[in-house]
Amino acid sequence: MKTSYPEYAKLLEERLTPKRYRHSLNVMERAVELAKIHGADPQKAELAGLIHDIEKNSPPKILLQSLQKSGILLSDADWASPQLWHAPCGYLYARDKLGIADEDVLNAIRYHTTGRAGMSKLEKVVYLADLTSADRDYGDVKEVRRMADRDLDGALFYSMQFILGDLIAHGRPLQPDSLACYNEIALARADKPER
Repeated sequence: MKTSYPEYAKLLEERLTPKRYRHSLNVMERAVELAKIHGADPQKAELAGLIHDIEKNSPPKILLQSLQKSGILLSDADWASPQLWHAPCGYLYARDKLGIADEDVLNAIRYHTTGRAGMSKLEKVVYLADLTSADRDYGDVKEVRRMADRDLDGALFYSMQFILGDLIAHGRPLQPDSLACYNEIALARADKPER
């Protein structure tokens, strides 16, 4: 897979395991595809998709130090979910070490694991590209891919229902940004009585 950002691809190859590096390339490719379908900026999608997991293989201790220095406040659910720390740390790395200043690209990296209320089209594209890239093989990935091709919000809502339901089934805390994302879409889809 070719990229417009060969310097970042080289950096990723050095920082990530081979499997995670391939995943990053697959997410980049899928993000560009979804951006073209849904009218997001393909170049921004390529950049955010490529580097979304740049901190994925960093040790939790290093990620925690980075978060503590940054002033990013972690919720109790975040503290209990170190597997999510790479996303805000990827945001910090992209901003502070790579000099990326585009807030939409940075937010797409930061919220690619949790989503949030008020997601931009690019954020939704990268979130869903991560879930539906060519290397993903969970049970209903083909259905989620079809949904993402047709309806970003529908696919996002479906994935949030599954993820939050799975967390509840396993007695895990619900991340506030994910819950806010779910509620925003659920309320937009609900039939509301007149006030």
